[in-house]
Amino acid sequence: MNRTDRLLALVLELRVRGEARAEDLAHTFGTSKRTIYRDMEALAEAGVPVVSNMGRGYSLAEGYFLPPLAFKEDEAVLALLGLGAIRNTFDAEYSTALEAAVTKIRGVLGDALRARVAMLESSLHLTTLHVMPRSELDTLRVLRRAILRGQTVQFRYFTRHPDDGRVSMRKADPYSLVLINGVWYLSAHCHLRQDRRMFRLTRMESLALTGQTFTRPPDYRWQEDSERDDRALVVRLIIAEDVMPWISEDHFYYIESREAHPDGMLVTLRVRHIDEILQWVLGWGRHVRVLEPPELRQRIHDEAAAMMRSNQ
Repeated sequence: MNRTDRLLALVLELRVRGEARAEDLAHTFGTSKRTIYRDMEALAEAGVPVVSNMGRGYSLAEGYFLPPLAFKEDEAVLALLGLGAIRNTFDAEYSTALEAAVTKIRGVLGDALRARVAMLESSLHLTTLHVMPRSELDTLRVLRRAILRGQTVQFRYFTRHPDDGRVSMRKADPYSLVLINGVWYLSAHCHLRQDRRMFRLTRMESLALTGQTFTRPPDYRWQEDSERDDRALVVRLIIAEDVMPWISEDHFYYIESREAHPDGMLVTLRVRHIDEILQWVLGWGRHVRVLEPPELRQRIHDEAAAMMRSNQ
């Protein structure tokens, strides 16, 4: 990255972070702290209102905005495709903002570039099959408000696991909203469990703001919630070779490893509860043989017997 690009990137980084130390910026851009100091002096000389906060780092003066940006062809295409792909994953307020952003991006493109971008857009398509129901959009809107206000929420939560009580009332301090594979999750501190949890929005009911407030930990990272691995139950299956391409294509989250086996493939999964994979295993029918745990074999036997009785 040349210096001109780095100076612009530094301004963007400060706009996003709000405040950053010289050593953190040096790590981000692969330079020395001395280089960052010189870059900040250059920005100040160019009229960018850089503020040095003793002990906390650099920030931009409140109210400072960048001048209009010039998009390159690939940048404009990616921005428009990305915005289009998430069109159905936000509530009305953010959907309106999304449309405004699309209009602004198209508006800053010259006629020739706008035509080329339109041609590329017609050749590249990112689609999502998940259209959020109204109830989930309302949940998303309330949680976003709670995060901005630092306000505790309460709700009824449904789980698939009897160990968790199936349905329980929860209070939680909402830290962030995370979209994973088209599904929204809330990363929050759960008062009931006294620990961080990821809550799926589709399993929430009767969501309401409370009068309590909280402060999000300064070292919070939502990735830590998704990286936690409390899946202690090991499942081993023999899967017939002829269906392995479809299983590999599925990218099933719980699969940990695959190994060659005389009867097909030995697949190891790691889960929290049998219920997490029961329906998936049943879906492959006679192509799957359970090696362990014995509880899963029994559950499959019981489910198959129940299906036979209901179809007689």
